[in-house]
Amino acid sequence: MKKLFTFWRRKGQPHSPSSHLPVGGASTHHPTQPGYNLGNKDLKKLHKAASVGDLEKVKEYLQLKKHDVNIRDRKYRTPLHLACANGYSNIVSLLIEKKCKINVCDSEKRSPLTKAVQCAKEDCATILLSHGADPNLADLDGNTALHYAVCGQSISLVEKLLEHKANLEDQNKDGYTPLLLAITENNAKMVEYLLKRGADVNASDKNQRTALMIALNDEPTNLVSLLLQQEVDLSCQDIYGFTAEEYASFNGFTSSSQGERPGTDPPLTALSGNQHAWHLDLGPPTSRTVRK
Repeated sequence: MKKLFTFWRRKGQPHSPSSHLPVGGASTHHPTQPGYNLGNKDLKKLHKAASVGDLEKVKEYLQLKKHDVNIRDRKYRTPLHLACANGYSNIVSLLIEKKCKINVCDSEKRSPLTKAVQCAKEDCATILLSHGADPNLADLDGNTALHYAVCGQSISLVEKLLEHKANLEDQNKDGYTPLLLAITENNAKMVEYLLKRGADVNASDKNQRTALMIALNDEPTNLVSLLLQQEVDLSCQDIYGFTAEEYASFNGFTSSSQGERPGTDPPLTALSGNQHAWHLDLGPPTSRTVRK
């Protein structure tokens, strides 16, 4: 028989976790800063034409032998990088037709596909994938195109990357898998989709925090309920030896089964598993900020 549990914050308890626990979304390797900061002095003629979407100029320059389709600027960007970052799919198609390199990386080790995904240019990403772009190339922070995709809102783009063999369990330098990043973004639809595609709910970051620990690190949301419907291992400990139950306790939350008096604090370990449903009673809505 399924049980209904209520999960609430004890009155007067702070929102922040114990000082011994790492903060949920804080990360120096979180995918950020889409696009490129461009200065004319950094750009060659072909780069500039590609960056502003001037198809006729691109064609003209490529007809001249002195303009290499793979020419790089000071930051090792090719015209393909700039066309992808700005969403000019017609120029992307032309450059590919002219035999440009697709899996080439800029100074931050980002490929044109990574830039297209980072900048939410799905049409460009689709063209690149159909011509053999590698979705598993990692940048300097260890983020792949899939890491950037889950930080956006396009499940269809995530789906396309997975169809082209993107690794669902790749970790960046903070140990975040795409699922863990979706948790930090508080993106329930993305989390649900990744779980349906087989993402490991017990994967942990470099501090050995699981998805549930990260979700419990601040205001509880429907993410907690969603995760607890999976085969969550509540015995997992972070690098300090804390479990998910202790994360809940440090943040001032407790739980009880239906009919149980609040304040009796039954252990979370008794409440997990896919045979149980969780109901979150959060009281008045509050704002939630994902720390990056």
